[in-house]
Amino acid sequence: MTSSATVESSIDLSTRYLGLQLPHPFMPGASPMVEDLGTVRRLEDAGAAAIVMQSLFEEQVEMEQGRTLYDIESNVDAFSEASSFFPSPADFPLGPEAYLNQIRRIKQAVKVPVIASLNGITASGWLKYARLIEQAGADALELNVFYVATDAAEDGATVERRTLDIIREVKRTIRIPIAVKLSPYYSSLAHFAAELEAAGADGMVLFNRFYQPDIDIEELEVNNALRLSESSELPLRLNWLAILSAQRKLDLAVTGGVHTPQDAVKAVMAGASAVQMVSSLLKNGPQHLTQMRDGLAQMVGELGYASLAEMHGCMNLARCPNPAAFARGNYMRILQSWKA
Repeated sequence: MTSSATVESSIDLSTRYLGLQLPHPFMPGASPMVEDLGTVRRLEDAGAAAIVMQSLFEEQVEMEQGRTLYDIESNVDAFSEASSFFPSPADFPLGPEAYLNQIRRIKQAVKVPVIASLNGITASGWLKYARLIEQAGADALELNVFYVATDAAEDGATVERRTLDIIREVKRTIRIPIAVKLSPYYSSLAHFAAELEAAGADGMVLFNRFYQPDIDIEELEVNNALRLSESSELPLRLNWLAILSAQRKLDLAVTGGVHTPQDAVKAVMAGASAVQMVSSLLKNGPQHLTQMRDGLAQMVGELGYASLAEMHGCMNLARCPNPAAFARGNYMRILQSWKA
């Protein structure tokens, strides 16, 4: 009888993401965990396939250049990773120069690839630092373009065109691979993904979590509290992984909602090449990466696959002759499934 340990050791979990050959798909997503080199080393020791940096915000670049802060009144909710409606220098532990230095330090401290992250909405805020990030040694760059259009005069096409212009400019500026981190709030995400691919994007990260504010009704203040993700957030990501992996050649990463090996199996079956985790690591510590990797290997073997590549995308919409009909049929079946 074959032991589970033997099965795990024989399973090939290797994957390819943004031109990087990785031993398995698990990596910490963009978060403050990378501020501490000791934590970064523990993440590598636990088996992280890559290290994703927290975002360098366009506001930080503007402050570095002595410019005014972004127009807070008209775009207070434009950035999903901002910890406050009113960002100040104290809100950003790593300024632009410190960010570049941290990339260099992490590259010296670990052997795994390092993926930097930029968060902004204009090309002028990114081009210089995209070059500097590449020169600092980053192996790839994640462009976080989460933006909420609050101006009624701004149509969806304008928002998408701005993002596409950014991708083209950054792609012309640097040679390292680029992934685009998006929200699900696009009227035709499949069409937009095709345009991102044509603009030069190498991958997509699905999806950015929008940290929405709450209201303190007694103090009449805005409360900004971090709420960690749960597995219940995964189905939205599975839906679009299944759609996009069947249509595009882009490498797809999932972020948000992956907490168990079962979650990871679902994401890979839907078409994810990489699995980024933040909330589950904040809850359970870096050692959770080891548990996820070993659990995934065991499940892949138990499901009858010899490798992760064999399982990858087996549940995407490429197997469905009419994806639109499938999606609507699934919607109707779920509505009828409730039993009081």
